[in-house]
Amino acid sequence: MIMDLSRPGNLSTDQLINYTLHLADNALILGHRNSEWCGHGPILEQDIAISNLSLDLIGQARNFYQCAALLKGDNSTEDGFAYFRDSKEFKNILLVELPKGDWALTILRQFFFSTYQYLLFEKLKESRDEQIAAIAVKSLKEITYHLRWSSEWVIRLGDGTGESQDRMMKAIDLLWNYTDEMFFPAAYELQMLNKGIGPDVILLKENWLQKIKVVFDEATLTVPFTSLAYTGGKEGKHSEHLDDILKELQSIARAHPTATW
Repeated sequence: MIMDLSRPGNLSTDQLINYTLHLADNALILGHRNSEWCGHGPILEQDIAISNLSLDLIGQARNFYQCAALLKGDNSTEDGFAYFRDSKEFKNILLVELPKGDWALTILRQFFFSTYQYLLFEKLKESRDEQIAAIAVKSLKEITYHLRWSSEWVIRLGDGTGESQDRMMKAIDLLWNYTDEMFFPAAYELQMLNKGIGPDVILLKENWLQKIKVVFDEATLTVPFTSLAYTGGKEGKHSEHLDDILKELQSIARAHPTATW
């Protein structure tokens, strides 16, 4: 378990819990989505790679859920947050709950998210909340690998065969309108910004776009120009895809709610 370290005073505990759950939910849901490739990867090496990446994300989620449980102080547990909340209580962005699609879509989503997560956690390691900062420092080692791995695959597919490039372009068309939600702050993100707990996510977008463009240029892909943005996930307004995920993810725990493992 994570130690209950000292925290800055005069915080809204509820908003800090919401912020922590947002970070955890993003990692859990994307980790679960990627785990759907286990046994179905295009080659054995990458089947193992995507499975390990899923475990990294779920491990990050566990750390943040443990942090939230300590904040609540009411016998909450990481399993309770993962298995016994309904979709409207989840605060993940919509991007991570979309169906896994083909390999190109999975790779591109991971690249978009890992680029954002890297920039975010580079700021979070300076957080005034010692637990969040510690989780960020630990997680950055994994995120750095996730970003390198997904970047290499974006280049490999974009600058590969005609079919692989076509699949990448279709993935861009599908995912791009979901990326802006990362940079639209929810109320709890704004409060954490004011308290020195989290960064201004709006300011992350320029560096995110620069990284995307560098990799896209090498992959012979084009950054889209669009003003459409799908949002709402941070406030619990989700697509039917999250309900599908939770139905599978939570089925055993809800069928046996008093079981211990």
